[in-house]
Amino acid sequence: MGAGGRGGWTVATMADVARLAGVSTKTVSNVLNDYPYIRAQTRDRVLEAVAALGYQINASARSLRSGRTGVIGLVVPEIGQPYFAELADEVLAAARQRGLKVVVEPTGFSRANELAVLSAARQRLVDGLLFSPVGMGPEDVALLEVDYPLVLLGEQLFSPALDHVTMHNVEGARAATELLLETGCRRIAVLGAPHENPGGTSVLRYQGYCSALAAAGLEVDERLVAWTDEGWRRGHGARGIAGVLETGVRPDGVVAFNDALAIGAMHELQVRGLRVPDDVAVVGFDDTEDSRFTLPALTTVDPGRQEVARVAVDLLWQRLQGTGPEGRVLHTAGMRLVERGSTRPR
Repeated sequence: MGAGGRGGWTVATMADVARLAGVSTKTVSNVLNDYPYIRAQTRDRVLEAVAALGYQINASARSLRSGRTGVIGLVVPEIGQPYFAELADEVLAAARQRGLKVVVEPTGFSRANELAVLSAARQRLVDGLLFSPVGMGPEDVALLEVDYPLVLLGEQLFSPALDHVTMHNVEGARAATELLLETGCRRIAVLGAPHENPGGTSVLRYQGYCSALAAAGLEVDERLVAWTDEGWRRGHGARGIAGVLETGVRPDGVVAFNDALAIGAMHELQVRGLRVPDDVAVVGFDDTEDSRFTLPALTTVDPGRQEVARVAVDLLWQRLQGTGPEGRVLHTAGMRLVERGSTRPR
């Protein structure tokens, strides 16, 4: 912003930058558009003038000339959950390396909001989308075949026509359950099991839990299953394990489908006088930052969040540049089990 008359403020122009830097407006334009044949001293003078005047590049005008905004969208159900907040941080970092800006759009688990985002993107408010739908169902797959680059995240929808970056949900939940079995647990509660949702992350993680029990010769005890479709927050974890305990069964292990559920369960167990992991061992999923700072620290599944972000941004970037691989890509990030104090040593 530049100082104006009568104590007001005016918007700095490219001509103002040129005058302060002692160059032509064409030189200012070349610097701002990363023209390669500019002397370092000239570039520095122009950038110093831009900073001094607070000059703002007219992104709309640039977009009209180039057909690009330099902005991509990240569409997630919410950013209140640590996993999505940390995923957004990773996407921002990966996009920054590509010179892209990111607009994060939480949809509140709403199909209508997801459809609205797709429509807004068609109007070229962003160049492409990283899209994690949860409200839309398999019947909506055709709506995702849009005329701009889109990379699917998550597990609610799959389409052979779309690039997709996902994670080992079945394998991760199975590994978490197997860890508890290996340390002697036999009454393993599960938090976040799907009650009505016909697909998505919860279904896949529940499959992993069930397959681990079956391989150990154990049947699923319905009293140990905390069914939920309302959310995966700490409060849901606390209420879920409380419901299990109130059936009269005493679990000796807990597999939670995200870290927030696990942290809520640990709190409830400790409030009730049960020790973690001596009485009940607990495993979460996502390896969020919070998991390192519980007491005891939470054993959890690292699903490769950083890899998800990096690969998704790179795929979208390649599609924007027209340099992507032939055919659509399905990439599954690597996972690992991070053992900490909430489980017994093997």
